[in-house]
Amino acid sequence: MFRYGVEVLHLLVSPGHAYFGRAKDGPAEVGTLAPESVDVVAGKGIVGDRFFGKAAHMDAAVTFIAVEGLEAMAESLGVARFDPLLARRNIVLRGAELAPLVGQDFALESRGAVVRFHGGRPAHPCAWMDRVLAPGAHAAMRGRGGIRCRPLTSGALGLGPAVLASPVPLDPAKAADVAVLRPSRLP
Repeated sequence: MFRYGVEVLHLLVSPGHAYFGRAKDGPAEVGTLAPESVDVVAGKGIVGDRFFGKAAHMDAAVTFIAVEGLEAMAESLGVARFDPLLARRNIVLRGAELAPLVGQDFALESRGAVVRFHGGRPAHPCAWMDRVLAPGAHAAMRGRGGIRCRPLTSGALGLGPAVLASPVPLDPAKAADVAVLRPSRLP
């Protein structure tokens, strides 16, 4: 296993969907939490989140994104910065190249807990990004939207320093790069 020091910058838990329908109507009023820690349950997701225990989302119950990708998008669009939580990803990391984790089992070690995940597929952005981030964000986020994962083990994850354990080599310097997205071949 390759081990990389990362930082968990933000955690997002939302009991409902904020981005549905037409963007011109604006996002739904949904109570979104940005806690200091979350409880992850194997095969179900993050306790309290909209995808927790939903059969249709088991392989995509937890989403990760690299903040470097959002920072690069903001720069390319001439925007000062984005609120990382507006992308609606559950775990915002700094220092993590995520694209190579598609199709891989990996772990996030945080505050003494180790939670294992399976990187299921890229988390493609939706057209809502143009409305909530900035015009052009939908296109700029392609290849930088993070990954959707299935939790393989249970545990609590928290903000702050963490370790990303990967079976494949990662390049943290590529965390902001646009990934070449190919469909993964799942076993």
